[in-house]
Order: sequence, then C-alpha cells, then structure tokens
Amino acid sequence: MNILSEAKAEFAETVRLRRHFHEYPELSNEEEKTIAFLESYLKGLGLETVNVPDGGLLAILDSGKKGRTFLMRSDTDALPIKESEKNLKESKACISKVPGVSHACGHDGHMAMTLTAARILAAHKDEFAGKLVFCFERGEETSGDIKNLLPYIVHDLKLPIDGCYATHVRWDMPSGTVSLCPGPVMSGGCAFVVELSGQFGHGARPDLARSPIDCFHAIYSELSSFRMRRVDPFECLTISLGFVHSGDQYNVIPGTLTFGGTARFFSYDKAGALFEAYLKKTLDHLTALYQCSYKITHMPKALYEVRNNETCAALGRKALVRDLGKDAVVDAAPWMASESFALFQKLYPGVLSFTGIQNTNLGCGANHHTPEFDMDERGLMMGSAMAVSYALAFLAYEGDIPFKKTDEPVEELVERNI
Repeated sequence: MNILSEAKAEFAETVRLRRHFHEYPELSNEEEKTIAFLESYLKGLGLETVNVPDGGLLAILDSGKKGRTFLMRSDTDALPIKESEKNLKESKACISKVPGVSHACGHDGHMAMTLTAARILAAHKDEFAGKLVFCFERGEETSGDIKNLLPYIVHDLKLPIDGCYATHVRWDMPSGTVSLCPGPVMSGGCAFVVELSGQFGHGARPDLARSPIDCFHAIYSELSSFRMRRVDPFECLTISLGFVHSGDQYNVIPGTLTFGGTARFFSYDKAGALFEAYLKKTLDHLTALYQCSYKITHMPKALYEVRNNETCAALGRKALVRDLGKDAVVDAAPWMASESFALFQKLYPGVLSFTGIQNTNLGCGANHHTPEFDMDERGLMMGSAMAVSYALAFLAYEGDIPFKKTDEPVEELVERNI
C-alpha cells in the first residue's frame, strides 16, 4: 500500500468530516450527536461498535488473522469559546454554528484523521494481521468521561490491548510536517484551589486581625522559589496562579482568601510528586505561623506526563520516514499542555505524535484555546497517513517492547486530572 497516496485520495473526505465536526461542536460530556455521527460512520465501514455510556465510542476492525491488538484514540469535545470568524489573517474556511462553542483545540481534526485512517485500514484489512480498536474519548478537556471509558476497556472489552496511539494537532508546527519523538512530549499537571481563613479586622488595627492576605503572600513567596530550591535543575517545572480573590473594601482586613493555579512538569516522579507534597507542607506550616487555617477545595491527584515508549517511538519514526518522507518528519519540542492520553500510556506501550497545522500565509497560527485558532487542513492529510503508517508498523513488529504497566488500579488511575 502507498500510504501517502491513500491519504491524498481520501483528503476531500477528511476535509468534509473535519468541517462537519467543526460546524457542530459539542461541549465536554455533551457529545451525543458527535458520538452518534461517529458510530453511524464507522458502522458504514463495516466495523463493530460499542457505545460506552458517558465514556465514548469504540469501533473494532478485525483483520481475521491472528496478531496484536492496537488502539488508536481520538478526543471528541469542544470548548466554551466564541469563535472568531477570522483567523490571524483572513476569513476561516468554516466556523462553528453553535453560539459560544467551538473546536478551538483541534479535536475536529483529530476525529477526521482517525476516521480517515479507519477508512484506509478497513479497505486494506487483508494487508495486515491483528485487530484495531478506534477509541473516541468524550470529555477530554475535563478528563471526566475517561473515568468510564478506560475501566470499560480494561475490564469489559475482552480484548488485550498491546499498544496505543494518538495524535494532537499543533499550532506552532508547519502544515505538512509530523513529529514522533521518544520520552516526554506533553506535560503532566497538578491543579489546586485553596481557601485561606483568618480573622476579619479594621484596617487601622491589623494587630487584632489575622490577615489571610499576609498568609497568602508568604505561601506565594515560598512556592515561587520551590523550583530553584527543591527540584533537580535538569527537570522542568512551572507553577502559575490563575486567580486570587479576597476582600472588597480598602479599609477592612478580609477574613478569607481563595487562590488557584496549576503546576506543570515532564516527570511526575521527579517534580510533580514533590510539588504535591510540598504544597501541603507549606500550607500546614505557614497557616499555623500566621494563625490562619486552610481548606483545599480542589486538588485531584496529578495527571501524569505523556511519555512515549522508546521502542514504539523508534519503530514509528522509521516507518514515518519511509512512508511520508524524511523531510516531513521533524523533532518537535515537548509541549507544556496536558493530555488524558497519559493514562492510556500507563497501561499500554504507546506514543502520542504531533501533526502540524500552521500556515502563516493562510493566517493559521493562533494558539489553541483562542477564538482565532484555525488549521491548514492540508496538514490533516499527513496526520492521517501518519496514523496508518504507525498502526501498520506496530502490528507488523515482532520484537519485544519493554514496558512496565502501572500497579495503580485503573479506578484510581482515572481519578487523575488537571
């Protein structure tokens, strides 16, 4: 099979699919019409489907020949963002028809590429051995529905998954390029919201009050220097606050303060876990020192980084150079965004690749989660070809794939979120 030629032949259908999803986006946990469309389309290709309630959709392509079982995952949800009719330069090819909701992260492209890969592979199932599971995850932006999807795959699917794959479009990678690198490629993350309680007081007598603002100042100062003092200088860690709320009068010392933020990292073991523990120790120590108290109102267990299996990345990259051409395969820098696909990788060896969609001549280059976000759809052709290339390379691989599955029960694993 000439994979690139197949992707080119399917490109018009890829664009049609992407524009359909883009015009009719649905928010996390609300993707009923999206899932119904996907299920109907995949059944039309002759695939067996399983609709996992509040989880997503699985579609199985069986070659009829004994071999590995490979899972290809796509997300499905959109964002509560009002889309701009223009990108960075000109009018977009299509825009959302749903007020206040848009595919501003590229999940429309992910679904289109995955369906295209399914079309190609279904038409050539006599050319490989094994099974393919196309997995469409609901609620990725909130990591909510993976709580139902992943346990179903582990306990109820009755298919031993041997490897997994996903791709994410990238605003900063030129259209026509793809990337598949070993090691960490997307960050893990820890989200937190903390409420500090002190004692109200008159602004003239701070000695009679217990200011949560003073307490917060000390906490923020301590956390700001955590990276330098506690983390290996060769490890990456960012800490940022998204909000601080306290008081509304200039002459009154408030009784409460609430702050929230995130930490991001490329190694949970070497940075993320340290931050989780240190935040709680810092809160214990400094609230006592400032005679305040605290309550963590939101802090799920940290989400792991997306870490590509070394063997899988090597075999995939070799296949991409062969099938797409060496000029199309680039080394993209790790991305400080987070992805629930990291949880799949704790159970199965696999990779997350990147698909370039940037084209400054067309005005495509705005960051994800912005109203101007847009994609050069020609990049999706390469992404579709990459998915097929990697799937076939994985199914044909006969060597060992070193991998240590997590000991964490899947019911606990899926509670990790950001």
